Amino acid sequence: MAKVYAVISGKGGVGKTTTTINLGTCFNQLGEDVIIVDANLTTPNIGIHLGAPIVPITVNHVLNGQAKPEDAIYEHESGTKIMPASLSLKESERIDYRKFSDLTRKLRKITNHVIIDGAAGLGEEAQAAMSAADEIIVVTNPEMAAVTDALKTIKLAEEMNRPVVGVIITRCTGSRVEMSLANIKEMLEVQIIGVIPEDISVKESQVMKNSVIYTHPRSSASKSYYNASKRILGKSDSEPMETLGFVGRLLRGMGLR
Repeated sequence: MAKVYAVISGKGGVGKTTTTINLGTCFNQLGEDVIIVDANLTTPNIGIHLGAPIVPITVNHVLNGQAKPEDAIYEHESGTKIMPASLSLKESERIDYRKFSDLTRKLRKITNHVIIDGAAGLGEEAQAAMSAADEIIVVTNPEMAAVTDALKTIKLAEEMNRPVVGVIITRCTGSRVEMSLANIKEMLEVQIIGVIPEDISVKESQVMKNSVIYTHPRSSASKSYYNASKRILGKSDSEPMETLGFVGRLLRGMGLR
């Protein structure tokens, strides 16, 4: 049976959508059939990031009963399948977010993996994505405010009986002003499955309307996302990220160790 993941951050601006897109692209390149669903209906970004801001049929139409799920699935040039949301606020006003669970049940029949890009924060939209998922992937930055919101996300997932696969920490520079991975692990009490270094290739890929996995496959960020994806899929025999030293984690994340 297909597995559904919800990528949640608790805080906006930490790289949640970028992570969702790159995980989906990695899954695809690892030979897995995957569909990325934009569940951020108020401020959708999947279509914008991938150069398809406006499409004929969106996930909004599906949730409103105006279209079938397969009609809202588009294949990106990278080969990754996506279900963009509408940029129109009017098309999101009448949606019953609880229908996301019905949508994912239908998608399980036509794919092996569904990755949901949840809304920022922990409001109704984000909770709907979490309810529709089997497992939660938390994204955060190595700063106290973001990690605190990540902790809130993990606690909410526990209340909703949704297991957390792990945490992906983005935009790591190794600076002394950042929280250490050991402190983050101690605070969140879940495994760290990915450490994504600060990499200009990510911003360049966004300008190119694509995933960094596709545009810069040899970049440090790409190698880190690739390794995180393998851990999620159980295809990695590497050590857990938290057992390595900081330099070791960065090297392992970038595929250099």
